[in-house]
Amino acid sequence: MDYKWVVLTVTTVGVLMAGIDSRIVIIGLPQVAAALHADAGQAIWFTQAYVLGTTIALLLIGRVTDIVGRTKIYTAGFAVFTIGSALTSIAADPTQFILWRGLQGLGAAMLFTNSVVMIVDATPKKELGMSLGINQIAFRFGAMAGLTISGFILSFFDWRALFYINIPIGVFGTWWSHRRLKDIGRVEKGASIDWTGFVAFSVSITSLLLALTFAAYGMSDLALVYGLAAASVVSMAFFVWHERRQAQPLLDFSLLRVREFTGGVVAQLLNATAWGAFMLLLSFYLELVLRYSSLEAGIRILPFDVAFLIFGPLSGRLSDKVGHMPFTTAGLVVSSAALYLFSTITLATPFVNVTAYMVMLGAGLGMFVSPNMSAVMSSVAEHRRGIASGFRATFFQIGMVVSLNLAILIMTFVVPYQTITHIITSLDPVAITDAERVLFMQGLSSAYFWLAVVNISALVPSVLRGRAAPIESKEHIDLFAE
Repeated sequence: MDYKWVVLTVTTVGVLMAGIDSRIVIIGLPQVAAALHADAGQAIWFTQAYVLGTTIALLLIGRVTDIVGRTKIYTAGFAVFTIGSALTSIAADPTQFILWRGLQGLGAAMLFTNSVVMIVDATPKKELGMSLGINQIAFRFGAMAGLTISGFILSFFDWRALFYINIPIGVFGTWWSHRRLKDIGRVEKGASIDWTGFVAFSVSITSLLLALTFAAYGMSDLALVYGLAAASVVSMAFFVWHERRQAQPLLDFSLLRVREFTGGVVAQLLNATAWGAFMLLLSFYLELVLRYSSLEAGIRILPFDVAFLIFGPLSGRLSDKVGHMPFTTAGLVVSSAALYLFSTITLATPFVNVTAYMVMLGAGLGMFVSPNMSAVMSSVAEHRRGIASGFRATFFQIGMVVSLNLAILIMTFVVPYQTITHIITSLDPVAITDAERVLFMQGLSSAYFWLAVVNISALVPSVLRGRAAPIESKEHIDLFAE
């Protein structure tokens, strides 16, 4: 087998597994929370820990990979992900579950960060588009499959089986990558790593998430919330100050001098903050309010992903010919309108309407995400696209991480935190009273409304960056990875 196919096979298995686990807990969250006696904040961290582990690791892994070698880090990523899955499956309390999910996220970052670079190293340029397309479709397919797989597993087995399935795949992937992969890229042996910047960034993001989580607990923790928020701001200010003085920074803030790049990244950050919580809120609506089974809920969410997959690549390619502005603007308007429509849903809303709103949101996000990424990446010089991609991916992940905690905080202004905890951790949705369902629905509506406000605010940086020229090259910058 040619080495390019070896790399494609191994990396596709890796991103497929990472894609599945990015969604597999969403449908099963009520069951896991009830089994481990978690409150609402802990339940949200069951999903957030995975994303947080990935977000924090993105900055560091790219640098470590350049020094140690891509195949070593990739193989280690398979092992870390497998160990994290095994430990998560035997977690005995919420704290253990959160810690091991974070370890899974670290392994996923090691896999995902290196897969694209390894494919680029091993694949001839004329075949690169096909290989990257296969790899990224595998991630999206895994994310879609995670919804139905989790529903199927929970229909017949205990929640721990959600993580058993990763173990044989992970063991095979670790063995296969160790035996067949080899480093063909340049390694910077002896180069330095900015540990100070990494710690400052990690403290800032973690403190922000904890502040949002504790803010939902009530006014009794106000001093703690303010302290964590202050720690987040100070740490981020120090991180920016420190990085601007490094010869090899984790994040190159000089890229922000490019108006087109800055506008696109800020718009992406706001957009990710707005829709990152959508999938989990929708699963709550389907399972806890409408009382669908886990399998039914997973299947009913699929129209969103299908619309996203159709409109993303299509609008990305059309934007190469006419420019990004019509698609990014229309995408933000359509997705904001869809989020607003979700805020109008009641217990009496026909599900066909809900399905239409899902398709509308998926189409709007697809219209925005792919053209926006192409515009961002084409706004910088070719030799800086690796750094720019890491910068963009980091800010996308920050938005996704913040979104869920922000949504729960918004809900607590309408629904008491204790009530949210009771509903989310109720193992039997039938036990939730009609009055609680109505109140919970009001909380969901409030969250959707304010997320729509956040999303429409992304229009400001998106429009102000200007209209970039269409890409002249026939090689489309397709980074449709989210």
